[in-house]
Amino acid sequence: MLDWFIRNSIWILSGASLVLSVVLLCREGLKNFIARSFSQKASILLDKILPVVFWLVCSLLLAVIAAAVVAIVLSEEGVSASITTEGIQEWLLEHGMPILLIIVISSLLYRVICLAVPKLVERYLRMRAKGRHSKLWYENRTQTLSSVMITTTGGVIIVIALFMLLGELNINIAPLLAGAGVLGVAIGFGAQSLIKDFLSGLFIFLEDHYNKGDVVEVAGRVGTVEELNLRRTVLRDLDGIVHSIPNGEITTSSNYTRDWSRVKLDVPVGYGEDLDRVFEILNRVGKELAADKIFGPKIKTPPQVLRVQSFGNSAIEVRMLGDVKPIEQWTVTGELRKRVKKAFDDEGVEIPWPHIKLYLGKESGKKSLPLLCAQCSVPNPAGNRFCSNCGQELAPPAG
Repeated sequence: MLDWFIRNSIWILSGASLVLSVVLLCREGLKNFIARSFSQKASILLDKILPVVFWLVCSLLLAVIAAAVVAIVLSEEGVSASITTEGIQEWLLEHGMPILLIIVISSLLYRVICLAVPKLVERYLRMRAKGRHSKLWYENRTQTLSSVMITTTGGVIIVIALFMLLGELNINIAPLLAGAGVLGVAIGFGAQSLIKDFLSGLFIFLEDHYNKGDVVEVAGRVGTVEELNLRRTVLRDLDGIVHSIPNGEITTSSNYTRDWSRVKLDVPVGYGEDLDRVFEILNRVGKELAADKIFGPKIKTPPQVLRVQSFGNSAIEVRMLGDVKPIEQWTVTGELRKRVKKAFDDEGVEIPWPHIKLYLGKESGKKSLPLLCAQCSVPNPAGNRFCSNCGQELAPPAG
């Protein structure tokens, strides 16, 4: 081992220096990647561990660099024996060219995958679904599956290329594989929640619960899916707040934009209105909206009256339903509400506001006179037995 270290000390020095430079340059990028990819609790824990790991790696690389320098200086032939034209040519022919080929082929293969996977995924989805879904579903599903497949395949390519490079550098990878296996078992016991997230994410992909761009409700949050991978789902709600939800916490998911969406509008009208006339006006408004040049292409079936939904305290509620293209239900509902209000104003149909009618009992034909208290002369409403001022019993009116 010592002889191998001395013979390859110049290359070890170069490699360790290169790795140290990469670590120093990529420190901030790694912190940002951890903040984006992990939950808040995991990010806090990793923020505490990362500086320790960083300084340990830097210290180890500096020790390797120092040992390589000492090995070069103390070798029998000195520095000149390690750096010769013949040695460089021999290393380039035996190892340099294979290393360069590995890097080039890996880069080209990853580039081909990035270009080919989206097209293959889209073709596969269209062949399997046979036009049963909307165009938006195909776009979102293709983008979601392609992203995961490209990321996963890229990781596999990097790992394979790394092991091949280590083999070309005459580094025995058997101890590394054994150490990785032991480390994987240790991490598995300590990261059960992370494994749960990945398994849940896998089933979300396989069962097609939702895709990037869908509006969903998961873990009590509603928003548009901005990012979806095997570990987490990222939503952005109407307030612009981004929610990062581990897939392991998702037990129920509700997709608002799968294939088609629905307009549901409850219209309140006064109790004195003719419901047949109201139904006619609402159905007319729905047909006019479906014939509109702007909103018509968004509507699959014109909104129309379904039934009398309920008797409210101040109004009768009439429900309207209509099918629209995915994610268009809120836009179409807003326009329908505006047109219903305008049509009711033109036709004189009342949209009541909450009010209470006070009923004091049955009124008689003869108006009752107030009762005067004999003691304090304060008038009291008819029907009172005692004076509201002094409490004296009131005498009943004569006759």
